[in-house]
Formats: sequence, structure tokens, C-alpha cells
Amino acid sequence: MKNTPQTVKKNNIRRISFIASGIALNVLLAFLMGRFRIPLYLDTPGTVMISVVGGPFAGIVTAMATNIITSAFDGYDLYYAFINALIALCAARFAKRGFFKRPAMIALFILITGVFSGAVGLPIQWAFIGDAQHTLLGETAIGLSVITDIPYTLTFLIISILTAILDKGISTAIALVILRLLPDKLLEDIKSAGWRQRPLSDKEQKSIKEWSRDIRISTGLRITMTLIASSVLIAVSIAWVGIHMYFDTAKADRTANAYNAARLSADIIDADNVYDYISEGDQAPGYSETADMLRKIKANSIGVEKLYVVTIEDNGMRVVFDQAPEDDPERYATGDIISFSEEVLPYADELKAGEDIGPVTRDSITGWMESVYYPVRNKDGDCVCYVVVDVSLRYVADFMKGFILRSGLILSGFFILVIAYGIWTTGIYNAYPISSIASCVDRFTTGDESQEILDENVKTIRTLDIRTGDEVEKLYQAICRLTLNQAEQMRSIRHLATSTAKMQDGLIITMADMVENRDSDTGAHIQKTSAYVKIIVEGLKRKGYYAEKITPKFMSDVVRSAPLHDVGKINIPDEVLNKPGKLTPEEFEIMKTHTTAGKKILENAINTVQGGNYLKEARNMAAYHHERWDGKGYPEGLHGEVIPLSARIMAIADVFDALTSPRIYKPAFPLDKALDIITDGSGTQFDPKCVEAFMDSLSEAKVILKKYNENA
Repeated sequence: MKNTPQTVKKNNIRRISFIASGIALNVLLAFLMGRFRIPLYLDTPGTVMISVVGGPFAGIVTAMATNIITSAFDGYDLYYAFINALIALCAARFAKRGFFKRPAMIALFILITGVFSGAVGLPIQWAFIGDAQHTLLGETAIGLSVITDIPYTLTFLIISILTAILDKGISTAIALVILRLLPDKLLEDIKSAGWRQRPLSDKEQKSIKEWSRDIRISTGLRITMTLIASSVLIAVSIAWVGIHMYFDTAKADRTANAYNAARLSADIIDADNVYDYISEGDQAPGYSETADMLRKIKANSIGVEKLYVVTIEDNGMRVVFDQAPEDDPERYATGDIISFSEEVLPYADELKAGEDIGPVTRDSITGWMESVYYPVRNKDGDCVCYVVVDVSLRYVADFMKGFILRSGLILSGFFILVIAYGIWTTGIYNAYPISSIASCVDRFTTGDESQEILDENVKTIRTLDIRTGDEVEKLYQAICRLTLNQAEQMRSIRHLATSTAKMQDGLIITMADMVENRDSDTGAHIQKTSAYVKIIVEGLKRKGYYAEKITPKFMSDVVRSAPLHDVGKINIPDEVLNKPGKLTPEEFEIMKTHTTAGKKILENAINTVQGGNYLKEARNMAAYHHERWDGKGYPEGLHGEVIPLSARIMAIADVFDALTSPRIYKPAFPLDKALDIITDGSGTQFDPKCVEAFMDSLSEAKVILKKYNENA
């Protein structure tokens, strides 16, 4: 039934409202669990409910929207979004297979989703919280670990999975109860709202899948693969650009912090006392105070890993101050010499001359480090020493792990949503409409010759009601017009063919009558033999004999052509054809030529009339209806199944009519006598299977005999 635009709009509103109600149910239950500190989530009843009715995409939308909203009062919920999205996929899959109607499969769904969410949710809790999200679960796991002497990690995993199974069991029960209470008509309207054509039943969808089984890559799969590849590429590109932008900004900030720390340090160092600090160490006046202030500068400078003061000498850098912790193995004492590193060596001459140099950078996959050398000058402007500040960024340890984990978990849920949306839109706008059109057109082009079947296929195509609003809909409308026009053309062709067949049949009867009118003694021979031929061929069909040969076309051709079996008699002289007595051997030889003459006449007709294939059986009957099963017939002495089947059928019909009809040279034989002759000829004169078919249909033959023979 075609939906009106008003009905479609109404159903779409119902679908959107249904999804919104599912989201509201999830959020409400999740809020209540958090408000009363119950160690359950109950944030999936609406997801399961929507997935069962609306399919995977609607379910994933519900799951994602739920976790986005609940993250407002539980900041970690967004990291679990992908779990609920996968639960939506699972629920939709179970619903499509009808599993929610079977208690055992419902239990399996609860077990699968519970184990999955419990096992996967556990590492997320540890990664971001460091322990159980619910204190009660953590305390229970600790108590169980103490009692059973099982490691805490394992007990926590067991508790997490059992709790998740309970959570999904309650959620699934709530969803199924609500669905049971809602009217079936409402659920059906909501389910059909997503289609852009007449909704296909599960049987029709299965039929389309069977039809497209030999397609190597479907349109839906190709578009989905493109969407997945594009989404992955975009996500990786954005992440890569984001990370690089972050590090570029962080590097600039660290460099600025390093210069600020070096500048402040240079301001508090008394350049005139530097050599006293080296020689006397912490005993030198002002050394301890300066060291303490340098320590504070380092502590308050973000990203500063090392801060030390050195003088430049020929063999390296001599340490004045080093603010590394006392227990740091790389801490240098005052007066120690630090050799020029590989990165610093190119700047050694400039440092010895007391010149300003740019930052010395070391960049690798494991981290980035930069050293700033800031000169400390005396009152005469001479460089006495340098404040060296090291700043760094640790890629893997400090940033990438957390960033990738958090962004990956959040993006995975949205990634599933995008993929589901792509698959859904591809299905309703491309895959299903195109497949529906193609399968209907395929049936249209490969259907049988029945006009009724053709009209039914046209009706099926038109009832698809595709309304995608794009090129697919235009294609559909064009195909509707094309198939309708073709059906009408076929109707006209069939009408013309019927008229032509009637005309051909009329010509056949006319030709046969011309021959029969020359024979003064045949008496409705062509009508009776045609009727007997029809009886025999239908009997063979019922018995399954010669099944590969007896097709509807063969049966039609044989019955239509039967009146021409004696057309060759047109060449027989009247004195032979209508002789009242027995024919002489010479006259019989002349009479026998009616078979070859008939063959020649009909072969000429076949060569003249294109499309006259039905005349081939007429030729066979005319030429060979006097052949015998044992090979003793004429004109060619054919035997057995070498004789064309139509001629073997006509042989019985011709002889039976000759026996039961009066002739100028003999009276009609009694029926029993005629049947005995036919039966005795089985296997010698006649095909035994044809005799059997005729004898089994004797009651029909008697009707024909009585109709045309008054004394029968």
C-alpha cells in the first residue's frame, strides 16, 4: 500500500519522538542510579528498545546521545559511548533474526553484552580513575580478594562482569516490557518510517540478498568501505595535525619559559663573585642565598628540567650552580667540568667568546629537549658565565598515551555512529531501492510468456513507491514508464499473434478441407484425428513420457498441425483417391506418395513463411505417419524413436479413425474390434507408450467417436 506524504511525515515524527523517549529513559535511569549511589548504570534500556524497533542506526543515535547528556553529571560517561553503541548493534542484530522472541536467546544477549561491557569497562576505569568508579564495587572486590586470596585485579574483573550482566539484564527486561505494552501498529509505523520506499518485509529483503548473491562488491559495500576509509583518514589527519599543533605551541611556550627563567637567574647572580663561588663553594658569601633563589626559579618554571650556571673553558663547561635534586645521579658539584656535548660543540667558540647563541635543540621520537644559554655579564659588559636552562616535552609518557586513549575512546563512539549512518543512508537511498528495482526488472525480463505474469511484475515495480528524491527516484520513475509501455506493447503483440495464429489455423483447416473434399469417403477425418492427437499427447504429458520433448509449444504445434497430415493427397489422382474397390499394387504405390508429397509441400511452406516453426511438426506428421514402430512402414522405413514423436502419435489417431469410420470399400469396425487392432499393433506398428496413453484416455476418445459417428 502506497503511503501518502502526510502518512510518511506522521511516521517520521513518531520515529523521532520514539528515539527521544528512549534517550530520556536512559538519562533518567542513569541519573537516578548516580543520585542514589546504586552501583548500576541502567543507561541502555532505551538503546535496546530503539534498536529492536528502529534498527542499528537509531539505536546508536540513542546510545551516543545518552552518553553525551549523562557526561554532564558523570564526566567519564563519554568514554563508554562506544560500548553502548556496540550494544545497540548487537540488539539490532538479535532483533532482525527474531531472537528476542526466544528466552534462551534473550539470556544469551544479556550474557554477551554484560561480559563485554564489564570486561571492556574495567580498563577504562583504571585508566582514568585509577580504581573502581563505584566505591562499593571496589570495596567488595577488596573484601573478596582478602577472603579468597585471589588477586584484587581478578576479583574486581569478576565483580565488574557480574554487575554488568545484572545491569544489562534489568535494562533488557525494561526494554522488552515497554515494547510488549506498546501497540503493534505503532511499532510497525515507527519501523517503516526510515524507508524511502515501500517497506520491504524480511522475506523480500532475504529474496533481494539471494538475488544479489553473485554480485562481487555491492553498491552498499563499496560506499561503506569508502566511508570507513574516508573517516579513518580524516580522523588520523585531524589527530596528527592536532598533535603537531599542540607540540608546536608547547615548544614555543617551553622556549619562552626557558628564556624567562634564564633571565631571572642572570639577574640574581653577582657576576663579580662567580669565581669565588667556584673556589669556595657554599662557603662563599652569598652562594647559598643565590642557590636557593635559583632553586625557586626552577621550581616555578613550567617545563624546566635543569637549571645550572657554568663558566666556559677550553675543555668544557665548569659548574658554578646545579639545581638538580641531591639524589639525582646526573647532578654536578660546584667546580666539576662538563664536556661539550655533540649538540653544543658547534657553538663552543662562540661560548668561549661570550657571545649570545640561539637555543640548542635535540628532537627525537622519544622526546624533545632544548637548552637555552643566557650570558651573565659583569659591570663592564664582559660575559663571566652562562645560565643554562633545559626544557623538554616527553611525547609518549607525558602526552600521547593519555591524549590518544581519551580521544580514541570518544571518537570511536562517533566513528561507529558515522559508519552506521553511512550504512543506513546507503541502504535506504541506494542499496535497497536499486536492488529492488533491479530484481523486479530481472523478473520482468526473465518472466514467462503469460501476460498476467507480466502485468503482475509491472504492478510489483510500481508498488515499490521509491521516493529518495534523487537520481534513484528519477531512474525508478523512468523504469516504471518503460515497463508499463513494454507490457502494453507485449499485450498488443500477443493480440496480433493471437489473430495471426487464428488466421494460420483457418488456413490450415482450409487447406485440409480442400484435400478432404476431394476424398469422398473421409467424413470429418481431420477434426477427429486432431481430437485424437490432442487426447494422446495430453495422456503422454500426464504420464511423464517423453517429458523433455512434450513442451507446451510442442503440444500446441502438434494439435494445430494435425489437420495437414494428409495434405499430400492433393497430388493423388481422383481415380486412385476415390476408387471404391481395393487398390492394385501400382495404385497403392501412387497412394503412398502422398507422404512424400505432403513433406515437400510443407517444406516449401516452411521456407516461404518465416516464423512458421509449427509447420515442422506438420511436415513430420505428413511425411511419417505411415511409418511403423518395427520399421516396416513407408516412405523411409524408419523404426522406433527414430520416427518423429508427432508422427507416431498421428499414426494411432489416423488408424483408429480409419477403423471406426465407414469407407467406400468397407464398413466401420466395431469399437472393440478397432481397439483390439490398436492393442495388437503396440510394439510392432505403434509406439507402445502412445498406445498406453490412448487406451488410458479411452473415455475421451469415445466422446469424440460418438460426436462424429452416429452408429458408435
